[in-house]
Amino acid sequence: MSTQAAFTLHGRNPDVLTCIANLSNDEVFTPPEFANRMLDTLADAWAADHAGANLWADKTVRFLDPFTKSGVFLREITKRLIDGLKGEIPDLQARVDHILTRQVFGIAITHLTSLLARRSLYCSKFATGEHSVTKGFSNDVGNIWFERMEHTWKDGRCVFCGTSQKTLGRGEGFETHAYAFIHTDNIKARMAELFGGGMQFDVIIGNPPYQLNDGGFGTSAAPIYHKFVEQAKALEPRYLSMIIPARWFAGGKGLDEFREAMLTDNRLREINDYLAASDVFPSVGLKGGVCYFLWERGNPGLCRVTTNFKDWPTSTATRPLLESGVDIFIRFNEGLSILKKVIALETGQTQSLALPVDQRFEQLVSSRKPFGLETKFKGKATKRADDVLVYQNGGIGYTPRQSITTGVEFIDSWKIYVGRAAPGTGNRDTYPHRVISTPFIGEPGSISSETYLCIGPFHSKNEAESVLSYLTCRLTRLLILLRKPSQDTTRKVYTFVPKQDWTKKWTDAELYAKYGLTEEEILFIEKIVRPIDLTTNLFDEVIAEEDDDD
Repeated sequence: MSTQAAFTLHGRNPDVLTCIANLSNDEVFTPPEFANRMLDTLADAWAADHAGANLWADKTVRFLDPFTKSGVFLREITKRLIDGLKGEIPDLQARVDHILTRQVFGIAITHLTSLLARRSLYCSKFATGEHSVTKGFSNDVGNIWFERMEHTWKDGRCVFCGTSQKTLGRGEGFETHAYAFIHTDNIKARMAELFGGGMQFDVIIGNPPYQLNDGGFGTSAAPIYHKFVEQAKALEPRYLSMIIPARWFAGGKGLDEFREAMLTDNRLREINDYLAASDVFPSVGLKGGVCYFLWERGNPGLCRVTTNFKDWPTSTATRPLLESGVDIFIRFNEGLSILKKVIALETGQTQSLALPVDQRFEQLVSSRKPFGLETKFKGKATKRADDVLVYQNGGIGYTPRQSITTGVEFIDSWKIYVGRAAPGTGNRDTYPHRVISTPFIGEPGSISSETYLCIGPFHSKNEAESVLSYLTCRLTRLLILLRKPSQDTTRKVYTFVPKQDWTKKWTDAELYAKYGLTEEEILFIEKIVRPIDLTTNLFDEVIAEEDDDD
């Protein structure tokens, strides 16, 4: 047995868990290398809080992965404990039995992943199987629990996860995706039911399901990862670490309350942010990147924020998660420094990052449907008397002036049009971004469909050209990006952008000098934000953006 345990638990080369394809965006498998990165972060925090002690040499610590899939976290924890507890429990078989029966626990999310996780941890799909590396269990499931759960339906929706009964109320022949960890209103009682009364976990760690395919597509599918975080916190572990999509930074899609709770929780001590999800999950098309965090129950304080992107140098800063006057997490450490300089010069104060409302460029930007016309609106191909020109998806058209009752104050003024969806910020997780679609000047007598937002109104073409030059500046678009969580470019994303003097054309050099940016800050901006080519074929661009956002 001792030879088998030593060989199997320390893995083969190549590691089979590096080769498993993800089942879906609901079930994203964590690469072993990344799981170990999270465990390193956990071990460092433990040592800092325990006078340098080795987490893996403590035989009393209990670990839980409440949404285990491949079993990689449990396996890597076990490998570390086997090595760390050599001095405490010299006999290998006794050591393995102790770790697997008393320290390492999991809840599988499906029947298939329960078998896979047991195979990873026990080297057998049954804990009592012939090839199991432990002889300490009297039942087949060991400490990796799974039983089929059912949703609790009310008015066509599950009261716990919100999924549609029409989509997932499919009968016994199909997986329900009713995850045990979140389908309860008393998580402590659920843990007692699964693992025995008085069970208290010191560490909860893992990679929860991200969303439920509820008839939507892509980002329109309903997120559920925040429900796992909330349940884990309710168990009051000493440490909590999860990898989740980074879209929660800006809220929306049912995440506003979760965002506020996270950003105001001073026990959130580390966030490792990955701008491109492909840097962590090469085969998964998650928009907006991912992050893993470390939450420490007994150690409140500022948060250590690290930004990672491909081969760029990492950026780390220890700072508050929520700045005064701001209701979102500002993702880039360098971007925060730049924003503070802009706000300080515009307002004369450094305590808050809020621009006064009348100084915000946002006030010039229309809401969606600036003229009441939907994206699918198509004007007539030929102009008649008293028709107005319509910029619409795919080109231009014409419609009677009297049919427009919304945004009439813009019709006979100069204005700027900019696409509501923007390239390079959603599923293309590449840098530099353009941040917004190519803006263009709208002449008097023109309107647009919902495809565009309208900026204005302006008294002259010269004023509109000044605004257009400002929008093409990289600094302007960085300030937009700091507020922008997805491809959608609503008026809210312009909140950090100050108004300027519209009697001149603006360049980045002038803006850099105005706000006193350093050479390093300028290099950062130009690494993040790409130039805009005003000769771009605007209509082809908008079609591509809207197709990508569907």
